[in-house]
Amino acid sequence: MLQPFLLLPLGWAVLHFYSRRLRAANRTRRAALLADLGYSDGDKKRVVGFFHPYCNAGGGGERVLWTAIAAMQRTDPDIVSAVYSGDVDVTKEQIISKVKARFDITLESTSLHFVFLQSRHLVEDSSWRRFTLLGQSLGSMYLAWEAMTKLIPDLFIDTMGYAFTFHVVSFLGRIPIGAYVHYPTISTDMLARVRSRKSWHTNNNNISTSLVLSQGKLLYYRLFMYYYSLSLRTSSFLMVNSSWTKNHIDSILQHSDLALDVIHMLPPLFLIKLFIPSRAPRHARIVYPPCDTREMGKLPLTNRERVILSVAQFRPEKDHPAQLRAFHRLLELHPEYARKGDQYVKLVLVGGSRNSDDAQRVDDLRKLAKELDLEPHVEFVVNASYSVVLEWLSRASIGLSTMVDEHFGINIVEFMAAGVIPVAHASGGPLKDIIVPFKGERTGYHAATRDEFADALQAVLSLSTEEEMGMRWRARAWAVQQFSEEEFERGWNRSQWRSFLPLPL
Repeated sequence: MLQPFLLLPLGWAVLHFYSRRLRAANRTRRAALLADLGYSDGDKKRVVGFFHPYCNAGGGGERVLWTAIAAMQRTDPDIVSAVYSGDVDVTKEQIISKVKARFDITLESTSLHFVFLQSRHLVEDSSWRRFTLLGQSLGSMYLAWEAMTKLIPDLFIDTMGYAFTFHVVSFLGRIPIGAYVHYPTISTDMLARVRSRKSWHTNNNNISTSLVLSQGKLLYYRLFMYYYSLSLRTSSFLMVNSSWTKNHIDSILQHSDLALDVIHMLPPLFLIKLFIPSRAPRHARIVYPPCDTREMGKLPLTNRERVILSVAQFRPEKDHPAQLRAFHRLLELHPEYARKGDQYVKLVLVGGSRNSDDAQRVDDLRKLAKELDLEPHVEFVVNASYSVVLEWLSRASIGLSTMVDEHFGINIVEFMAAGVIPVAHASGGPLKDIIVPFKGERTGYHAATRDEFADALQAVLSLSTEEEMGMRWRARAWAVQQFSEEEFERGWNRSQWRSFLPLPL
């Protein structure tokens, strides 16, 4: 019988043989892809793969993906973009059509290919009711394996935050890896909340009230942070969307845990670090997400309705219940806003619903609105088209966002570009990058508690016409200057992604 220590080199040899066979078979798959797009063997094409399992979701992350691909199509005609998508219920043509309708981005089908993945359910929240981070990360590794069995590109770029896929892609594909990180999968803030036993949407009451469970979860988080750091170091380049995200990612890249470092000096764990390339980046580059500031900047600043607008996918971290409670508090303090007439104020929640979990959250929000007696004053607009979103942005006076530690806040930039005065949580990108003074004067408001949000909403509603117009103008000017698609494209190219592509054959 083989001794255990002999199993390690044997397992390595089997995996190495498998990866070589996979890369050899990829030549045929690549040729079939190019032929399907109408190219011949003589066409010198290079393939950039974008890992974005929810590419049809229609959120801010998808705008990043499609803006990057559209820019590549304009400037690099020798590149074919291959999108790894789990949207198996739609066709390529339907996705392209939705991108046009939602974002007004035109994509060329001749240099765009979709690799449809069947295992996306493995990264769904609903598949991992316990140990969600671990389950989704392992699921993403399986999804990456499926992706590599269907197509190995020349460059792999993750645009959704699945860093654990890097190990699979690096080993099987032997290709450079880049990423655009919207927010870290785990952060030092999350560890701090578990350590302090603070209840949160990532740390429920059952755990936060138990010393034993909190210590167990802290160990789990420490292990996860350790391996997440190793995953990020597998990349060749990293882009992030804000100062907040950069600070966290840079910290994670330099993360060390003495106890775990010692344990990983022992066999067989010492082998793990042998897979980490020496070219690992030491820091990430800020590339602010693209916003449609050009179109939104054309919307009129005058004759706005007394509408408080929320534009955000119906995900738990967006904390839509806090918006309803803040609005309820506003109406409690100022009942005149609930009566029909010139003072009447309405809350409109516009957002995407990706799956059954999101749909359930919308139903729960409707129930909460009913409990708070807000039904006559609240409207839900689910999975709205781009034209509908623009219409609401042209009508609203105030833009509301209650997410804590919002990594960037593309919806807030859209508010500002459209001339909608933002009221956002005093944390993350909205605090550090977006709602900042322009020419020394205010461009919006920050708040942290229910009462603070109600007060901030009241402050906007109480502005004089002159003050209101001045703030709308400043918000728009800052957004258009700092967060345009052109600025995004320049930032994307400064990542030097082209330098990691092989020369055309």
